[in-house]
Amino acid sequence: MELEIRDIHKSFGENEVLHGISFKVQSGQALGLLGRNGAGKTTAIRILMDVFHANSGQILIDGKPFRAERHKIGYLPEERGLYPKRTVTDQMVFLARLRGMKKADALKSAAKWLERLGISEYAGRKLETLSKGNQQKVQLAATLIADPEIVILDEPFSGLDPVNSQVLKDVVNELIDAGKAVIFSSHQMNYVEEFCDSIAIIHRGQIVLSGRLSEIKREYGQNRLMLSASNYQAAQLESKLRTEFSDILSVSGKTKTALILNRADNVSTSDIMRRIADSDIEIYKFGSYEPSLGDIFVDKAGDEE
Repeated sequence: MELEIRDIHKSFGENEVLHGISFKVQSGQALGLLGRNGAGKTTAIRILMDVFHANSGQILIDGKPFRAERHKIGYLPEERGLYPKRTVTDQMVFLARLRGMKKADALKSAAKWLERLGISEYAGRKLETLSKGNQQKVQLAATLIADPEIVILDEPFSGLDPVNSQVLKDVVNELIDAGKAVIFSSHQMNYVEEFCDSIAIIHRGQIVLSGRLSEIKREYGQNRLMLSASNYQAAQLESKLRTEFSDILSVSGKTKTALILNRADNVSTSDIMRRIADSDIEIYKFGSYEPSLGDIFVDKAGDEE
C-alpha cells in the first residue's frame, strides 16, 4: 500500500498555510514528517484524517482517491485527549466501539495492548490516578486498539522515561515489521533517524526537503570531511585552516567536536590528509562527514521566522 499526499493547498480565510505539499509513505515503512511549530504538520495530518478539507490537491492510496472513513487510522495526537475520570479499559473499549469494533473484540484487544505496554495492573483505574508516562502508554494503546493500517504518531515519546521509551521503540518497530504505514512526527531527531526510511520537512507550509534519509545524508555529506585536533581549540584550528590551507579546503561549519570541511575541486582526501599530517596539527579525528538529521533540519528550516 502506498499513501500519497499530492499538491495539497489549504487556506484559512485569506491565510494560505499549506502551499502545495506532497509526500508519500508505504506499508512497512515509517515517514518522518518534520517541521518547526506552526510549519503546517498538524494541518496536513488533519486533512489526511478528513478533519479539515483541502482547498485543492489529492490524497491517494495505491493511485486511487483516499477516503479516510474506509480505512483504519490510528492517531496519537501531541495534545492528549483521553477522559481523566473514566477507567482505562472503559474508555479504550468506548473508543474502539466508535471505530466499529464489537465489545468482546475491543475488550480482548485492550487487554492485549495493556499487557504489551506493561500497564495491565491499571486496567480498572481512573486515568487521572496514573503517572504522566503511564497515561501516555494508555493513549498509545487506545491508538492501536483497532489494529489500524495507517498509524500517525505525533510526539509519541513526550513524557516517557528511558525504560518506557524503549518499550515504545520496540512497539514502533513491531508496527513497521507488521506492514503498517507509519507517519512519525517529532522534534527528537534521534528517534526519527532510528525509525524512518524517509523524511519530509515542512517549512512555512512548503515541503523543503523530502526523500530517503540515507540518500539525503549521503548527498549532504558528499565531498565533505570532518577534522578535530588535540593541540588546537576549534576556533584556533579554524583560523589556521583558513590561513594556511585555503588552496585545498574551506571550512563550512562545525559540530560539537569537529570542524566540517569542503574539499576544493580536484583535491583528494588523501592530498588533504598528507598536507595536514605534514603540519603541526595533531589530528584527533579525521574522516568523512555524515550529517545528523538535526544538522540537515537546521539547514533547511532553521532560518528566523
